[in-house]
Amino acid sequence: MRVLLTGRNGQVGSALATALSPLGEVRALDRQGMDLLDLGSIGRAVAEVKPAVIVNAAAYTAVDRAEAERDAAFAVNSVAVGELARQARAANALLVHFSTDYVFDGEKPSPYVETDATNPLGIYGRSKLEGERSVQASGCRYLIFRTCWVYSPRGRNFVHALIAAARAKP
Repeated sequence: MRVLLTGRNGQVGSALATALSPLGEVRALDRQGMDLLDLGSIGRAVAEVKPAVIVNAAAYTAVDRAEAERDAAFAVNSVAVGELARQARAANALLVHFSTDYVFDGEKPSPYVETDATNPLGIYGRSKLEGERSVQASGCRYLIFRTCWVYSPRGRNFVHALIAAARAKP
């Protein structure tokens, strides 16, 4: 099976590049291999790889900065995701898309489930929700995973932020 993985250099993408390898040939792309700001680049990559599965681990993840960079957040998290979904449908590929719990407002006193009403509070959550809706509307086969804190030995993440805060404010 051939897998096209976006976000090769991110925390999720770099972990998945290794984890998915038992499934078959994994073609992991970074921005140079597939520029999510260039919709033609998405189509060219899918046409070249001819995947059975597309795993989208790429995203605009600067939650706070998204408030000032609305267009960039929506371009990557919504418009590009919609194009990935259209390409997945055309290629008859399964799309595995990583979203976020930021599609919720955090007010529910118990854990959220897939069918709970969404209510994103900021641009990041809105852009990710719009991406989810684009996937659902595309007609492709898909799985959407809503993650919360992501951490790994590399990159900026919650664990590293806590360690830095502990060092700065003992």
